Amino acid sequence: MVKTINTSQGYRFLPLFIMALLVLLLFLLDVFIGSVNIPFGESLKILAGGSSSSHEWEVIIFSFRVPRALTALLAGMALSVSGLQMQTVFRNPLAGPYVLGISSGASLGVAILVMGFSPLLLSASASSLGDWPLVIAASVGSALILLLIFAVSVRIKDIMTILILGILFGAIATALVGVMQYFSNESLLKSFIVWSMGSLGNITMHQLRILLLAILAGMLISGASVKLLNAFLLGEDYASTLGVNIKSARALVFLSTSILAGSVTAFCGPIGFVGIVVPHIGRMLLRTSNHAFLLPGSILIGSGLMLISDIISQLPGSDKILPINSVTALLGIPVIIWIILKKKRITQ
Repeated sequence: MVKTINTSQGYRFLPLFIMALLVLLLFLLDVFIGSVNIPFGESLKILAGGSSSSHEWEVIIFSFRVPRALTALLAGMALSVSGLQMQTVFRNPLAGPYVLGISSGASLGVAILVMGFSPLLLSASASSLGDWPLVIAASVGSALILLLIFAVSVRIKDIMTILILGILFGAIATALVGVMQYFSNESLLKSFIVWSMGSLGNITMHQLRILLLAILAGMLISGASVKLLNAFLLGEDYASTLGVNIKSARALVFLSTSILAGSVTAFCGPIGFVGIVVPHIGRMLLRTSNHAFLLPGSILIGSGLMLISDIISQLPGSDKILPINSVTALLGIPVIIWIILKKKRITQ
């Protein structure tokens, strides 16, 4: 009995170890690739802390490429964990922060702050609050959509109905953003549209530190919710017989999802389809529904997927950069179509 359990655990730790190596390789590849051709040896020397023959190369790597790659890592893990939690709570393979309208709610929060209260935003940026108002606004917006979905899920048990209502809530948030765009001035409108396309390269080191703190907070809550998420797999009725407070468990998961999806949307724009696709890939590769393995697996797969998307978006050999949201959509939509056509039922 003990040997069987250890073998099973070893079987799942091996894919996680391989995933971690692939993420490391993709991170280095993302740093090495860019519009400016920097020799491979020089890049390694700069990353190792050595002096380079060109000061400009050092600035490019440490001021642009490394922060961009780190942002891809953080965004990938945050969106993936958000999607995993939503699919588990709602027991729906198509649930995710983008489809359920959570990202749209975060966009609404940012739109209200940027286009509705821009003087307050400017004064906050000049104060000690720094970029925190942007994160808080996005998190509050995503939490609002989650609260609406939660209120509906209490009365309605059909998961497809909840999914459709989540899409509708997201559409309402998008419509409100459209109204604000119509009445906004040109400069604010342009900045918001550029933000809405999604980008990993416009984050400063100060913003990256804030993003890191926010995602760490969300991840700590997610890690503490592993047993609760596993209990949700048994169904809420059975979980409640085990002593799980369903409302408190949902609130904890929703808080984590709001922080993770809201913070990423605040700094990177609405990035879709990562949260839906990654949990399915994790279940197929790890062959388990245990969140003790699915959580780190989703973190690694999501990080790798975002790094791949970032590499593609930079169009290696060109000075053009594609919106990251377009790349994730092109990579994620075929997987979603495959899930729908195959009607694959994920065991949870």
